[in-house]
Amino acid sequence: MKKTLLRELPSVDELLRNERLREASSLFSTPIVTEAARSALDLVRKEIISGQREDLSAEEINSAVLSAVSEILRPRVTRIINATGTILHTNIGRALLSREAADAVRLASENNVNLEFDIESGERGERDSLVEDLLKRLTGAEAACVVNNNAAAILVTLNTLAEGKEVIISRGELIEIGASFRLPEIIRKSGCILKEVGTTNRTHRKDYKEALTGGSALIFKAHTSNYRITGFTAEVGLRDLVDIARERGVLVVEDLGSGSLIDLSVYGLPAEPVVSERIGAGADIVTFSGDKLLGGPQSGLIAGKREIVDRIRKNPLKRALRADKLTLSALEATLRLYLNKDSLNLKLPTLKFMTRSVEEIEAAALKAAEILKTGLGSSFSINVEDGESVVGAGSLPGHSLPTKVIAMTHRTEKPEKIFAAFLHASPPILGRVNRERFLLDLRTVECPEDVMPLNFRF
Repeated sequence: MKKTLLRELPSVDELLRNERLREASSLFSTPIVTEAARSALDLVRKEIISGQREDLSAEEINSAVLSAVSEILRPRVTRIINATGTILHTNIGRALLSREAADAVRLASENNVNLEFDIESGERGERDSLVEDLLKRLTGAEAACVVNNNAAAILVTLNTLAEGKEVIISRGELIEIGASFRLPEIIRKSGCILKEVGTTNRTHRKDYKEALTGGSALIFKAHTSNYRITGFTAEVGLRDLVDIARERGVLVVEDLGSGSLIDLSVYGLPAEPVVSERIGAGADIVTFSGDKLLGGPQSGLIAGKREIVDRIRKNPLKRALRADKLTLSALEATLRLYLNKDSLNLKLPTLKFMTRSVEEIEAAALKAAEILKTGLGSSFSINVEDGESVVGAGSLPGHSLPTKVIAMTHRTEKPEKIFAAFLHASPPILGRVNRERFLLDLRTVECPEDVMPLNFRF
């Protein structure tokens, strides 16, 4: 039986002569359909050999080929509805861009732009100049440049300023963040000699002073943005580190990570270090992310003393790590929003979601819950309850935002199955499972209808 079925399998050429597949070839190209035909035939052959298939259908094989074509051509980047309650969710792209930033990206993607061209002089320009004046205005720095993320900003800064020399850092600031990214590894990869001082929970002025030698290049301070050490603790503030560094003739570099440009306490949120304050406190260089609290595209920003930023720009690594025209366009548009702080929380999605009122979220959740009850039927129990959102991406650790969540259970199935069904909807809807319930948090969902899954299979 198996041998008979295997002999009856059509060849790739025979399949491609089928009218449906000839039509597909004219639409998607012969090589794509040929690849799909080989893939479909291999699958059928394996099914025959394993005993999973006992008959052959030409129509079924043709359909399998067309399905394989669809899979090959399926876009891998797809929209996801973020109903997790995490505003800056690293796994799904962190900050959403403002409308102004999205428009700027569209303009740059569809047109040639003055990326490295000075229109006034008619000569070659510097791409950092597109955003440098804005960064200087917003941070108080003498100069600034941009690379493709904050890890790159740390790497190129340390490589420029301390290659082959010692970088002094407190043990309590040797952070690890998502995907096993460890600061000590970046410091070593930059070609520097890592020199730890103090202990995990307590570091003092004398620790830095005793560690500094003729082979030391700089003191590095890392903002522990994704965790807090509490209890019996001590750390040396930035101003004290600057005083020590000036005495010993070394530099001070601070990594702020989350990169807040404004005082968040104005909006009733916990205060995060503000870049301009750190520049004002004497840091020679401050590095920070563009896609966290700043609310822009993925990027690493380097701000500080002009002479030092100029040295960083000349490092060959800077070219390898530079930002492209789409990133710079989005970043410029985002930074422009900060020039009008009165409208910032209305236009910048990250800040808008952080300051969204519980009353507004509840109204959206109640409307969405009614839509879900109608669409999913009586086998689901759906209620609106109190919940907690977080900022995410290592920002405001330990702080939660009160919210309202839609809590769902099913008469017979586990919440993990509901999670999977929503995730495989079109578009995927990402919630979370907590205490045997599937939860949808509408803090970052502005249209209640978005949480009603299309093509829902359960």
